[in-house]
Amino acid sequence: METLDPTDWGEFARIAHKAVDEAIARTAALRDRPVWRPMPPAARKALRQPLPVEPTPLDHVVDEAWDTILAYPMGNTHPRFWMWYMGASSLTGALADFLAAADGSNLGGGDHAAAECERQVIDWLRQIAGFPEGSSGTLTSGGSEANLIGLTVARNRAIPGIDLREGGLAALPRPLRFYASDQVHGCHQKAVELLGLGNRALRRIPTGPDCRMDVEALARAIEEDRAQGWQPACVIATAGTVNTGAIDPLPAMADLCRDRGLWLHVDGCIGALTRLSPRHAHLLDGIDRADSLALDPHKSLHVPFEAGCVLVRDARAHLGSFALHSEYLDPALRGIAAGGWLLDLGLQTSRGFRALKIWMMLREHGTARLGRIIGRNIDQARRLAALAQAHPRLTLLSPVTLDIACFRYDPGGLDPSALAGLNAEIMMRLQEDGTVAFSDTTVHGEHGLRAAICNHRTTDEDIGMALAAVVRTGDALATTHAPTHASPA
Repeated sequence: METLDPTDWGEFARIAHKAVDEAIARTAALRDRPVWRPMPPAARKALRQPLPVEPTPLDHVVDEAWDTILAYPMGNTHPRFWMWYMGASSLTGALADFLAAADGSNLGGGDHAAAECERQVIDWLRQIAGFPEGSSGTLTSGGSEANLIGLTVARNRAIPGIDLREGGLAALPRPLRFYASDQVHGCHQKAVELLGLGNRALRRIPTGPDCRMDVEALARAIEEDRAQGWQPACVIATAGTVNTGAIDPLPAMADLCRDRGLWLHVDGCIGALTRLSPRHAHLLDGIDRADSLALDPHKSLHVPFEAGCVLVRDARAHLGSFALHSEYLDPALRGIAAGGWLLDLGLQTSRGFRALKIWMMLREHGTARLGRIIGRNIDQARRLAALAQAHPRLTLLSPVTLDIACFRYDPGGLDPSALAGLNAEIMMRLQEDGTVAFSDTTVHGEHGLRAAICNHRTTDEDIGMALAAVVRTGDALATTHAPTHASPA
């Protein structure tokens, strides 16, 4: 009888152990490798093969993976990868992913240890966030799904007595309005579109020079919308904007939402776990007053992708937004189906055992160590900002709140388009030579480089080295030829 199990268990163990040894060795030597390198044509061609019909020996398959796929990673595990905002992963988390996959449990629900592990992890994350006992939550693929779930609950309870799950948006007596700052992450636009509300339902509130929402402007917008026939429903606060790491004024927004009867959702995917750093936890004051909160263990906890989470203060509202009775998923008083259905808290019926890697990371390292690393990254972003401010050809573009610093190389005498092109060329040359990976962004109309230092391997020496490389590359470009890369849209 054919199965997918090994025909030779000893041989499989040998191949697997060799692969683990190679993964450990490569991770240990990360600092000696380029941050990133482009894939050569031969490697790309190797990934354009016909659909395999017949078997290939496993040792050949693993070797091919090392040579054509794993040899050209994104680079986010490297100490000088600071693009966008993502964690640097961890071998403990990778080990947990293997164990979870070998266990094979489906986290839709049921009475088994993996489901209890998720409940434990949700409770730990609840405690970190300061949410009360009895709050609900679920693990997700990441922040986009976590925010979508939180906003779904907000939509469904927007008007008492209206069952939007049954009647749909046609049951609304007036259109809903959600509010967020002009720095809000793009996943929120996707969320309101998926919720059937449309992008017009998401009103962007201006921010000040510190990139934080103007709460007085928010209050005026709410009153204007009420007068014009909208139903204000939800305010989205950002605890760590993707552009600059700014934190909206959470206490004032919580007060406003309480007084106006609005749902407060906090996108804390970048900043929420900063509560683990005793020196910086005060920056998140007020986050515990949210009605729902999205956070990302695959960022500041460095759990391998994917691992997001949403917490909801009102457990009944959360359950009421997703629970669905199906004949093929009847609960039972005993046996495997007696454990309750985690699928009633989110979008997925079937999903993997994400909880184990979070559980193992928290158990191995503890919140004190994780908090110290988060705090060190914030200190490093501030160090980068101070060095940039002190250099005659570097300019800081925004205040540094968390572990994101935005700056640019500016030799003087260039118009905005040429300056943007020069900085984009610096960014790509440093990526291509494997020195450091910055991203670029625009802050209040000014283009520059962005360092998101969410990386447990980064040292202070990396900060100085990276800025020296920016200046060295910028000086060479500014004196030898005009930048050729077009300014990003």
